Amino acid sequence: MSSVLQALFEILSFASIVVLVVLGLGVIASMMGIFNFAQGEFVLLGAYTAYLCYSHGLPLWSGILAAPVVVGLIGLVLERLVIRRLYSAPIVAMLATYALGLVIRESVRALTGGLYIAVPEPIEGSVDIAGIGLSAWRLVVVIVTISVIAACHLLLTRTSFGLRVRASLENAPLARASGISTSFIYAVTFAFGAALAGLAGAMIVPLFSLFADLGLRFLIQGFVAVMVGGAGSFAGPVLGGGVIGLLSALLPWAISPAFADVLVFAIAIVFVKFRPKGLLSFKGAKS
Repeated sequence: MSSVLQALFEILSFASIVVLVVLGLGVIASMMGIFNFAQGEFVLLGAYTAYLCYSHGLPLWSGILAAPVVVGLIGLVLERLVIRRLYSAPIVAMLATYALGLVIRESVRALTGGLYIAVPEPIEGSVDIAGIGLSAWRLVVVIVTISVIAACHLLLTRTSFGLRVRASLENAPLARASGISTSFIYAVTFAFGAALAGLAGAMIVPLFSLFADLGLRFLIQGFVAVMVGGAGSFAGPVLGGGVIGLLSALLPWAISPAFADVLVFAIAIVFVKFRPKGLLSFKGAKS
């Protein structure tokens, strides 16, 4: 029984990691109508920020706290300089984010020398729950993911800013006619999505080490998760991230990891074929 519970915890913790990464991508895709293909590199930048703080003698916690701020500001600058000019051409915007991501990834590769760099867990060891030893840091990741989901939900549903965001999502022209600065909303939304990716990167780097391609795997999983869950709502990508995360963690227990990744994508493709709008979908109006 203990081994089963241990396995269930490992599956839950990996699903939490995927959901944490997907949150920022889902916010941008739902709000702005574009898939940010630099989101994986925002995860990488968060991981690199945490590493820089640690390598300069600062506590890793300081890097984890700094990562969402630093990456959020980078996202804001990129949105103001590049992305905002391409809203009318979503395909071009996606290609632009891909190019930005490539520049970021190769820059980090040059800075790290293409190496895998280990970063220690801020909280080491395990926590004994009902006689089962659970990784303390993975438990923290699960708790942080749940807390961030709850905080995002409250921000979008219980604040005036959330009301303006939802108004811009549902009908951008009407929101502008009502005096809402949709340009500001889009900028803040993009920066917020980047900040969430930065936080995710800083949280997961102790588990996966720092390397230039860290964000690529999670970008692909995040893209699939948004398609499965459905863009246009906050809950859709979260639900999709949970489904993809659970499948990605569960299947390797039964089949080889390489085949498991292929099977996850195959299942997602079949699902999207028969339900193209995802598990949860909302058709917003943005222009």
